[in-house]
Amino acid sequence: MLILGVRIQRPFFAPSRCCLRIRCNFSTSSSPLQAPQHVEEDCVDFLPWLRQKAGEEISSVLSVGKSIHGRSLFACKPIHAGDCILKVPYRMQLAPDNLLPSISSLLGDDVTNVAKLALIILMHQKLGQASEWAPYISCLPPVAEMHSTIFWSDEELKMIKISSLYHETLKHKAQIEKDFSSIKHVLDHFPELFEDVTLDKFKHAYTLVESRGWISTRGVSMIPFADFLNHDGFSETDVLSDDFQQVSEVIADQNYAPGDEILIRYGKFSNARLLLDFGFILPCNKYDQVKVEVNVPEHDHLRSMKLDLLERYATPVLKDDNALISLGNSFMVMKVKSSSGKGRGIPQSLRAFARVLCCTSPQELQELAMEARQNDGRLARVPLKNRAKELQAHQFLLSRFNNIIENYNAFIQSVISDSCSVPLGKDARRVEIAQDLLNGELRILESASAWLKNYCETLKNKRF
Repeated sequence: MLILGVRIQRPFFAPSRCCLRIRCNFSTSSSPLQAPQHVEEDCVDFLPWLRQKAGEEISSVLSVGKSIHGRSLFACKPIHAGDCILKVPYRMQLAPDNLLPSISSLLGDDVTNVAKLALIILMHQKLGQASEWAPYISCLPPVAEMHSTIFWSDEELKMIKISSLYHETLKHKAQIEKDFSSIKHVLDHFPELFEDVTLDKFKHAYTLVESRGWISTRGVSMIPFADFLNHDGFSETDVLSDDFQQVSEVIADQNYAPGDEILIRYGKFSNARLLLDFGFILPCNKYDQVKVEVNVPEHDHLRSMKLDLLERYATPVLKDDNALISLGNSFMVMKVKSSSGKGRGIPQSLRAFARVLCCTSPQELQELAMEARQNDGRLARVPLKNRAKELQAHQFLLSRFNNIIENYNAFIQSVISDSCSVPLGKDARRVEIAQDLLNGELRILESASAWLKNYCETLKNKRF
């Protein structure tokens, strides 16, 4: 039975979805790929070790090299779409069941698979060359090469404070600290294996697992060699796990000539998600999103009724590869391709929220509730019959978006001004990434504003 590999599930994210998550050392540049170069010395022994330990050929068509993305995999022979280009046995993958029984017995039920696999990495790091996994462990990127916002300093995080990524980062830092507390007694119990393991070292190991691991029937697995594959948002390359044959496979989605870098899509991730999990963003990311929050004002005399109505007839949760949702008063907005189109990118749930928000009488709210009951149970999925009210609702949204845009512009200018000389405590590359992230989110907001403006003008020009 073939089972698609799926991404790691974080405790505070929605249920897992099918996609690969691998590494964290990408450039934001869109320059052409460089020709493969010799891989660094710490990986010279990796492939011979992998073949010897597996007892079989892992891949005969791939070689390790370097591109602008960092360590990468290249075609060393012609590859055709549909070819199996990489096959790694389960026994060559690190998973929670590799943990020593004496350690596992001390772990509580609240300890996640990610934390367990982080312990395995820490143990093998401590063993050094004495570890049977040393050639693989030595190839894992050090903290200096990882730019996930988890590793940003407080000063660096201030550069993205206006983005929802700022709060997502703080939440995830808190989760890692919680997981560290849950395994601290194990570290103390086995000083010979975990001597000097600090929160920072645990965070490094934890993030290695999250950025490179897979959810599988074994829990979370790290697959040596596969984690040299770099990301391309347009790739359709598949990664499959065959439980019957006990192997994981990579299937090419296109033809490759010798020397071409092999790329894979980790998922349909926004730049915020890519930066949180992998430490890079894409200059032109068609899956980019911005979280927008809209609230019912405290002083609204119909506030209780509106909140009750929104709760009873909430738009079903919309899940995506970003593990982010349009829920409650938070909405994920994507780029609207055309100001004269249908506004795809602006969630229907957000427009419904605005229509409810602009109601001024209990009767209007009751009419929306009746409409929801008579249709599919969702609120205001079609324009209001009262065109004046429809205009008012979308003018409210336009005003809200324009206000957010104004705040983004001011914030970006302050980031640029503060970072002209790259102040102490800030990494120059992270300054550039922060600016690119915010500019990308600003473009999404501006596209939504342009569509809303066009829609409002259309409503105004119609006869009421």
